[in-house]
Amino acid sequence: MEPEDIPEDALSEAFLAATGPGGQNVNKVATAVQLRVELDKLGLDQPTLERLIRIGGSRVTIAGELLITARRFRTQDANRQDARRRLAEMITSAHMVQPKRRPTRPSRAAKAKRVDSKKQRSAVKRTRGKVSFD
Repeated sequence: MEPEDIPEDALSEAFLAATGPGGQNVNKVATAVQLRVELDKLGLDQPTLERLIRIGGSRVTIAGELLITARRFRTQDANRQDARRRLAEMITSAHMVQPKRRPTRPSRAAKAKRVDSKKQRSAVKRTRGKVSFD
């Protein structure tokens, strides 16, 4: 999903004072962006929405909003684009369905091989004993 495809009514932005490089400009200009996304307004189907909530983790609030804070760059516009790009990447990865894992069992030959190697190793260790000087 492209950042342009995200509905604007689902997004709200707030600008915060950023930390990091920027000299005195950091103290004067609020360049960090906190993007707030109302997940129910994105129009995603239920399984995709659940995967997005799982991907968002602790960034998802109880009210069903996803918070993305971008402060990597020195300008508001660059941070805004970064936040929207990260949101688009999260939505894209939420659309990918992981295949179900089919549990497998080791074959009889693999079990026998494992037991034989354990017996061999046990025999090696058994021969290591106290040396008697009889």
